[in-house]
Amino acid sequence: MTGMDRRRRRLLLVVVALVVLFAAFILTHPRGFSVYVVTIWANQGVLLALAAIAQFFVVIVRGIDLSIGSIIALTNVAASYLVFGTPGEIAFGIVVVLALGVLCGFLNGLVVVFGRVEPIVATLATGAIYGGIALLWRPIPGGEIDDTLGDLLTYDVNGVPTSLIVLVVVLVAISIPLRRTRIGLSMLAVGSSEQSAFLTGIQVRVAKLVAYSLAGLFGALTALYIAFVTLTGDPAIGPAYTLNSIAAVVLGGVPLTGGVGAPLLAVLGALILKTISSLMFFTGIPPLAQSFFEGLVLAVAIGIGAIDALRSRSKLKVYE
Repeated sequence: MTGMDRRRRRLLLVVVALVVLFAAFILTHPRGFSVYVVTIWANQGVLLALAAIAQFFVVIVRGIDLSIGSIIALTNVAASYLVFGTPGEIAFGIVVVLALGVLCGFLNGLVVVFGRVEPIVATLATGAIYGGIALLWRPIPGGEIDDTLGDLLTYDVNGVPTSLIVLVVVLVAISIPLRRTRIGLSMLAVGSSEQSAFLTGIQVRVAKLVAYSLAGLFGALTALYIAFVTLTGDPAIGPAYTLNSIAAVVLGGVPLTGGVGAPLLAVLGALILKTISSLMFFTGIPPLAQSFFEGLVLAVAIGIGAIDALRSRSKLKVYE
């Protein structure tokens, strides 16, 4: 079976899994299939999908970002101070929030690339800093977000959830450049083999810095969407998104070994994860048991990714 065949089969399996789970969710939901139900499901799924895209960019350069949740928390808190007022003030606030996310991701990249610190250790440390700043900035949930913009981005257009429309636009905007631009191909090449990429003239450091910066950008975009849904800022929202973003990437079929994969797979993995969570809620599973099963899904997903990574490294050693 060729690599293309394997990727197509992986995509088909993920899509089938999502369709089956979504159908089960609709059948168990008291209100059945309706615009309201689908919109709520879409809003929740898109939040994790954007975080999964953020994690995806780091994974394809063979890294892991444990600061994603903290970047989301910090930029969400920033949004609660800035995304309100006149249209000009709102636009300025959104730009500042996104720029803050890029800065956080860029700093992660600097520590990893020039500090030569392992990504897990580096982002664990920077994440603690970002999370601490978020707590200092807003110790308890609060602030205000423009509710008109929030309604516009979290309701529906002719029965289609606006959040899904935004997600499709985002996927198109990043998927094409990833496969057709020099920097996109450079990131994939670095993830496949950093040494080979360097020998072919690719600027490895630049590719990694761009990957981490994009992770920060999408972390901030996640934070903005959370703000539009909740209309507030919360410094404690981060931890769940860190592990869930990794699990979503793995569930979607993106290997933690880097170099291959597509943002669509990470998004599908995120939607699967959120659908499982919603399905457990409406099947009447006790809250404590829900946490157990959600943790089990996360552990299995991350465990599968870790095993695949170890197998790939073992194969590399055999051929050296």
